[in-house]
Amino acid sequence: MPIEHVDVLIVGAGLSGIGAACHLQRRCAQLSYAIVEGRSESGGTWSLFRFPGVRSDSDAFTFAYSFRPWEGTQSLANGGDILAYLRETARRFGVERHIRYQHRVVAARWSSGQRAWTVEMHAGESGESVSIACDFLYLCCGYYDDAQGYAPHFPGQEAFEGPLVHPQLWPPDLDHAGKRVVVIGSGATAVTLVPAMARDAGHVTMLQRSPSYVVSVPSHDRLLARLDRVLPARWARGLVRAKNIARTTFFYQLFRRAPRLAKAMIRAGARRALPEGFDVDTHFAPRYAPWDQRLCIVPDNDLFKAIGSGRADVVTDEIERITAKGVLLKSGRELPADIIVSATGLQPRPCGGVALEVDGAAVDVAHCYVYKGVMLGGVPNLALCFGYSNASWTLRADLSSRFVCKLLNHMRRRALDEARPRCDAHALQPHLLLELTSGYVLRSFERFPKQARQAPWRVRQNYLLDAMEQRFGRIEDGVLQFSSASRAGPSGVAASRASGETL
Repeated sequence: MPIEHVDVLIVGAGLSGIGAACHLQRRCAQLSYAIVEGRSESGGTWSLFRFPGVRSDSDAFTFAYSFRPWEGTQSLANGGDILAYLRETARRFGVERHIRYQHRVVAARWSSGQRAWTVEMHAGESGESVSIACDFLYLCCGYYDDAQGYAPHFPGQEAFEGPLVHPQLWPPDLDHAGKRVVVIGSGATAVTLVPAMARDAGHVTMLQRSPSYVVSVPSHDRLLARLDRVLPARWARGLVRAKNIARTTFFYQLFRRAPRLAKAMIRAGARRALPEGFDVDTHFAPRYAPWDQRLCIVPDNDLFKAIGSGRADVVTDEIERITAKGVLLKSGRELPADIIVSATGLQPRPCGGVALEVDGAAVDVAHCYVYKGVMLGGVPNLALCFGYSNASWTLRADLSSRFVCKLLNHMRRRALDEARPRCDAHALQPHLLLELTSGYVLRSFERFPKQARQAPWRVRQNYLLDAMEQRFGRIEDGVLQFSSASRAGPSGVAASRASGETL
């Protein structure tokens, strides 16, 4: 019995997948597509994470899609508002009807004879095995395991008499009002949780093995307030978006090139916000340079204010063991706790855990190089969506989907049915896909695709350069090879090159 076939199959109905579908509908209206989502609801990260205070640490005006500006006024939007924005976008653009929930992809097999992917998945609560064929496969399933976070075992944790929870699996009935809470971690989740929980908790302690750089930004954009008085809303938000892109790019480049200046600037900001005499150098002055790891962004100094009020504090030490009543540190100090939150990060997972095969040969993505930040070397008709580590995820996601649409339109016009980046891995020096020293990167990203220093295998953290390259760069660059089942492979490539088409 023939299986169902679509032109494009999108895996994931979160921020990336919904955006990809909107781009397809706007730019490739003649193509059929479906979205398969492993969970029972859309929204990805923003429907999964329910811990107190959950929000984006990227500004909302660049976190929103390029084709649908953010309508709110908050710079750092909360999780509920982001989820509503994503679902309203899916409804407004007619994407919702294309989503098939509880369809978790487990494998995808490419056949050069059929010029198609056969995608296998487990569907429904029973996990029934179903398959869909597609001409092009677009993986928009993020980079972490949505079923579990990274939760290291702490000695003695079984003896703890209260709840020990991970933010990714936050219990909906957890009551922290009036309780003593210890949050283990110093990353984006920890700095979000501490001030949010401190509003109702008896006391909250952020326990960190080593500090992170914490930078405060205004919760409302001052320029937007002025522009809204004189310009239409779409123009005002477009200007704020452009300003934020330029500002983020400038400060990232400045911080990478002048780390001593960056350290001094961040330290000065923390010192101004914290109580006089606070030990900034112990608790908020990391040993590494800014942007060796992601900066932690907080709105209106809320973390520093919680510490200054006495409702929260920060302890820099290592854990000896968990006790029945709290956390014993290697210094000998014990932190009393009614609740322990292990904000220890995500569990990275490449390609959504999908097993890939090309003509019967398994694809080890850890040995693949990423072509233009979108495709895998040697793998035909497949794209994946990665965001930036130094800017809003959506900025790169938008660029990736635009590239995919341009590529699909080019192939349709030229009657080409295969696009495969040809990669000479022996000529390339591998580097981590994300050039960060964060624990989750060093711990797991050796299983992820690689980048190289040479174009087009380099994954830059520069939206402005990437946008220019994708707009004006040539599709035919001598690396991306095209062929057609109805024509000889070389003639298809030659015809495409002769077109001189650009992105």
